[in-house]
Amino acid sequence: MTTHARTSSTSRSPVQQASLLVGVVFLLVGILGFVPGITTDYDTMKFASHESGAQLLGIFQVSVLHNLVHLAFGVAGVAMARTASGACTYLLAGGALYLLLWLYGLFVGHDSAANFVPLNTADNRLHFVLALGMIALGALFTRARSTAGES
Repeated sequence: MTTHARTSSTSRSPVQQASLLVGVVFLLVGILGFVPGITTDYDTMKFASHESGAQLLGIFQVSVLHNLVHLAFGVAGVAMARTASGACTYLLAGGALYLLLWLYGLFVGHDSAANFVPLNTADNRLHFVLALGMIALGALFTRARSTAGES
């Protein structure tokens, strides 16, 4: 009788786990954005417009496009978690994108036609926290990985 033991090659590094977790959270947020009740004023949701009155958890303004972006970002996180380098790239580049989105939200008026995502003050604050968190995770685990490789 032959038994097959699981090798350590199937285990994920901390950066891969972080990427996977962030990706799964984005997938969950994207799905919940389409659930009436969890998303308030669901019947006012637009495809892409600052006039979308739907709010995830009654706080974060969302649209169909916004939810689709969350889903795509989640898929990217899960897919890129397959390798440590992909996971680092996802966290660092994703954090940089969220930093740009935060800046965009600061400078584009909430009632402006340019606010097509749409974004409100709560979204802007969350995007800033996401940017810092993703960049910190990517930098921390990249540094930990490189110092572990030096030993």
